[in-house]
Amino acid sequence: MMTDATHDPALRSWVESANGHPDFPIQNLPLGVFIPLDMGPARVGVAIGDRILDLTMAPVAEDVREASANASLNALFALGEGPRKLLRHRLSSLLAEGSGRRVALEQHLHPMEACTLLLPARIGDYTDFYVGIHDATNVGKVFRPDNPLLPNYKHVPIGYHGRASSVRVSGTPVRRPKGQLKAPDSNPPHFGPCERLDFELEMGVWIGPGNALGDPIPIDRAEAHIAGYGLLNDWSARDIQAWEYQPLGPFLAKNFGSTVSPWVVTPEALEPYRIAQPARPEGDPAPLPYLLDAADQARGAFDLALEVLILTSAMREKGMPPHRLALSNARHMYWTVAQMVAHHSSNGCDLNPGDLLGSGTISAPGTGGFGSLLEATRGGKEPVQLPSGETRRFLEDGDEIILRARAARDGFAGIGFGDCRAVILPAN
Repeated sequence: MMTDATHDPALRSWVESANGHPDFPIQNLPLGVFIPLDMGPARVGVAIGDRILDLTMAPVAEDVREASANASLNALFALGEGPRKLLRHRLSSLLAEGSGRRVALEQHLHPMEACTLLLPARIGDYTDFYVGIHDATNVGKVFRPDNPLLPNYKHVPIGYHGRASSVRVSGTPVRRPKGQLKAPDSNPPHFGPCERLDFELEMGVWIGPGNALGDPIPIDRAEAHIAGYGLLNDWSARDIQAWEYQPLGPFLAKNFGSTVSPWVVTPEALEPYRIAQPARPEGDPAPLPYLLDAADQARGAFDLALEVLILTSAMREKGMPPHRLALSNARHMYWTVAQMVAHHSSNGCDLNPGDLLGSGTISAPGTGGFGSLLEATRGGKEPVQLPSGETRRFLEDGDEIILRARAARDGFAGIGFGDCRAVILPAN
């Protein structure tokens, strides 16, 4: 592992709320964009405990300060891993107990709960992959019981281009979409509100330095093009999709909204939680050479607990806490993030700073680990029971879905990603 002093579990911050914080101890230091309570201009910040440090007011390198002046992370992403690593070390030193900068920096700390969190970056392009093999298998069984995985799945990282304009930050409500619906036993289709609205538990990947058009990113350099990670809920209208997706794939069933977490957890913060990519089952094909790198196979996966919770209107009225629907782990990705980046650019496609990649739904094997209701209810046939006495086949208006991620390992401080959440509003 490539850990250093910034990962020391004994490291403490003079920001007291950071010490033992479940998501944002000093060992994390994720980046984001926020508007402070006084409603001043948006600015780049760093999460530390329950506070946000205004990065534009911190004594950091000049290139970082200039990049942070744009009220988005695009320019900071473009600087690449070298400046980002130096920034992490600088922030760790500034915020650690005994720092001589405490008095100067305290005035630039903002209570997180009083701030408005924004999208971390201006998203030029958004691509959603399908690398959660258990989800692909479970969903395939709903539609193709005898042949759930299509022949190409284990040869190529499957993906499609999503809609960047409808990606919203956590906390933004999602409007139930309308579209053409057609049940298998009805004819013709009709237009109306989606009846089978679903969530998808995904990791989000933020692109850092891009590549020139026509210049692929080799697998052994892909990590240098990754700026950080977050959570992504790529909402899905299952009934709209079932009717429209042939022959060209997802369209209106997916482009009505995607929700991302506001904080970008850097690759450096996740260093202690890297693991080897799980070995492929016997008989599975080896990746083609352009997708195969020994170092990536040795440490290109992550041990991250991924959680889905639901809070219905009735549960809120009764004062009940959110109910866990699923607990999965990022280790269940069949392809690594580096393989996703290498494949995406292998035909010469250019990636740009601030582009967003989705992993696709990451489910764990077995019940209790399904990253969508389509899987958990077997296509709506077996409703999920909630502690409020309610059941769900698919999401109803007023339901709130909350995604969380947690990294923990013996000998290191645990870190989290913060919430990725949204409430479903009725269709217009």
